[in-house]
Order: sequence, then C-alpha cells, then structure tokens
Amino acid sequence: MQKDTGFKTTIGLEVHVELKTKTKMFCLCKNDTDEKRANINICPVCMGHPGTLPVINKEAIKHVLKVGLSMGSKLADFSEFDRKNYFYPDIPKGYQISQYKYPLVSGGELLGVDITRIHLEEDTARSSHDTGDYSLVDFNRAGVPLMELVTEPVMHSSIEVVKFGEELQLLLRYLGVSDVNMEKGEMRLEANISIQRSDLRGGLKDNSQGLPLGTKVEVKNLNSFRAAERAIEYEIKRQAEILEAGEKVTQETRGWDEKKQITFSQRSKEDSHDYRYFPDPDLPKLKLSEIEDFKEEILRSEIKETPKDKRARMKKDYDIKESDINFYISNVKSGTLFEEAASNLDKKDFQLLSNYVVSDITSLATDVSKIKGEQIAEVIKMIVSGDLSSRGAKDTIQVLVKEGGDSREIAQRAGFIQQNNKEELMLVVKNIITQNPKIIEAYKGGKLSAIQFLVGQGMKATKGSANPETLKELILKAI
Repeated sequence: MQKDTGFKTTIGLEVHVELKTKTKMFCLCKNDTDEKRANINICPVCMGHPGTLPVINKEAIKHVLKVGLSMGSKLADFSEFDRKNYFYPDIPKGYQISQYKYPLVSGGELLGVDITRIHLEEDTARSSHDTGDYSLVDFNRAGVPLMELVTEPVMHSSIEVVKFGEELQLLLRYLGVSDVNMEKGEMRLEANISIQRSDLRGGLKDNSQGLPLGTKVEVKNLNSFRAAERAIEYEIKRQAEILEAGEKVTQETRGWDEKKQITFSQRSKEDSHDYRYFPDPDLPKLKLSEIEDFKEEILRSEIKETPKDKRARMKKDYDIKESDINFYISNVKSGTLFEEAASNLDKKDFQLLSNYVVSDITSLATDVSKIKGEQIAEVIKMIVSGDLSSRGAKDTIQVLVKEGGDSREIAQRAGFIQQNNKEELMLVVKNIITQNPKIIEAYKGGKLSAIQFLVGQGMKATKGSANPETLKELILKAI
C-alpha cells in the first residue's frame, strides 16, 4: 500500500500493445507470438534491406479505430506515418515507422482516465543480453503492429494505474484486437512519474508559491501489473528522498530490475526533436473518411459489447453483486453459463444461482463451457423447492461437473433429494422423541439449543435425506 510521502504524485502512462493480425504491419510475414525459433518470420522489408517498400496493414488500422470508438475518442480524418530516427540494434533500418503529428485517435477516456492519443507503429526486434560478451537479436517481432496509447497525467497512485491497465486489457480482449498476454510481451507499460510537494495548490501549472514542479521520470517496459505497481511505488519513494535532501530529480529514462525491486538509470530522456520525425515518403497519406472499411458506421457494426456496456446490462438485467458482475466480465465462459442458467429461472433466484457459479462450479470445473445452463438451473430449482439442501446441491454439482447428465436424475440416484413427506418423517420424529426423553425435558426446561440435537438425530436416521426445516417443524409440533 502506497504511503503518504508528503508529496503529490502525478502519473501518465504509455501503453504498447501488440495487435492481433495475421501478418506484420508493413509486410506479409506471419505475426506469431508463439514462434519459438529465432528469425523465422522475417523478410527483406522487416529486416530493413535497402530498396524494400512497406505496405500498410489495413486490419491493424481498423483495430486501433475500434479501440478509439470504444473510448469515445475522436477518429482522425487525415493521418500519416512518420519515421522516428534512432540507432539501436533492434531497429535495422535506423528508424522506426510510427506516427507523430497525425495520430489515428485523439481524446476519449477509460475508467475516468483521459486519453491523449492512440497511434500505430511497428514493433522492434527482441534483444537478448544474457549471453555474456555479446547480444542476440531475434527479428520475428520486428514489424509486428504495435498500438501505442498515451494517457493524460491524471493518475496519482500505483493502484489507479493497475486498475486502468486491467480495464484496458479487458477492453482489448473484448474487442478481439489483441490477446494482451503480458507474459508474452503483448502489452507493456511505461509510466511517467513526477512528484511535487503536496501543499502546492492548483496543480502542476500553478507555481505561484515558488515551489519546485515535478520532474518527469519515465520507467520503461513494465511487463506485469505487479511490476508496474512496485516500480511506481519505488520511484515515488526515490524521488521524495532526493527532494527531501534538497537535490533535484533528473529527467531520465529508467528501467525496472525485478530481482532487486529497484529502478535503474538507462539514459537521459529524449525530446521529440531528438528523433527527427518526418513523414515516411514510402507510405501514402491516409484520408480515412474516403476508405469504406474505416467509416464509423462500419466499425461500430463490428464492435460487440464492451466491459463497460456489460457491467451496466448485467446490473440492470440481473441485479446481482457488483463483485460477481466483475467476475463474469473477467471470466467470460462463467458469465455465459450464468446467463444461460438465468434464462431458465425467476429473477429472485439470480443471486442464489450466481453464488453457486462463482464459488462451487468455478472451483470444480476446469472448463465451464462443457456445462449447460439448464443443468445448473435445475439444481437451483431443486434448492428453491426444498428438494435439495445446500449440501445436496454441492454434491449434485460435483457429480454433474465430473460426469455430466441430468441434474435431477443425479440427485435422485445418489440419494441427495430431501425427504419432505411429513407422514413418513413423523414416524422418524416419534422414534427420536421416544429415544431422547432427557433431551426433551431439557428443551422444555428452557434449553432451546437442544432442538438442534434432535434435528441432527433425525438427519442421521434418514442418512441426511430429510429436509432439516421440515424435521424441526415436526419435532416442535410433537413436543
């Protein structure tokens, strides 16, 4: 948990996401994050050979535009690609094709976080530095479509950053534009962190008291939400200690050392002019409104329900716990099972259904899609009617998940159905009263808890098949 350091923290994010397309951004090489062999999916274009010409991947552009629409952003009418010039082993051309002045998407918001821009570029190759005296470069990733989303600096804690990142991950999966598996590097975070004294009023632009403004430090390539949270908290503490010592924070780019749990300096932070951006002369300008596939009505027709839409709908239609709704949004198959089962039940039973789906079924089933909604609905109906106890329901579900079949037949065959026939149970009750005179006297003498012992004896006599409420009712009546 982040502690009060006496400083105000301001955080903006840059999020890089590898898009889910068949081919790379500017060539026909396969876009395959599962390829284990190095330098297999490569060609002269993504290797940067002289004389090659890139061709724009239309599907990648559609993906970015859909993300923008889902966030209420403004889609560009005109856009172009630029060359971002810098020299590094993972950039074979000596420049990266990116976007600078004319991004595809501007504005919008997600989870209350304002979006600055979303643009499209090509990913770099993957470098390995753990080989001793030399480094290795794998160009399979070079040229993969990479979406970069930039937020406004409006977050103030690592917790906000993680919540935003998780919501973005959900959205991208719902849209089908990326698998966003962080362990594969398909989503990478870069946090821009600055701190200022907490008694500075009016935000970053107000320096009327002469207090020092925050200096932005970028922490790059955070490949998990856990790493992002810890890196941000470490960096806040580090910068606060520098300022408390009367020194100045250096504007720079830092990395995150997972083993040591610290950030470390990589290089001084570049400004945009350091990259000498200019329009790529090999790629055409894009007049998006003139391209049929990029028209807003076409894109909207391809967008299904977003996590935000699903939250609102499930709250309205089912009125179940918010935590359950969030579970179903993150666990789509479980959500589908719940909704299929709910279609066979009354609204008053939806929360009871959800309790069993979220807890029992999820803990037992490795793949809930193999279970049918009507099977679970029948279990809930038997609980509501009194045919199944809570224990009986759990046992029925366990058999159902393991073997399948008809829920009611399972419960009947295994003896899970509760006895509710009062005439038959009254015979059991009479035996219990005859065999336990002292317990009866204790109850009559004011020891009300004695009734539970008698109910327990009834359950034992019926091998757990009696309805305990019916037993209790009959025992009290007989006494």
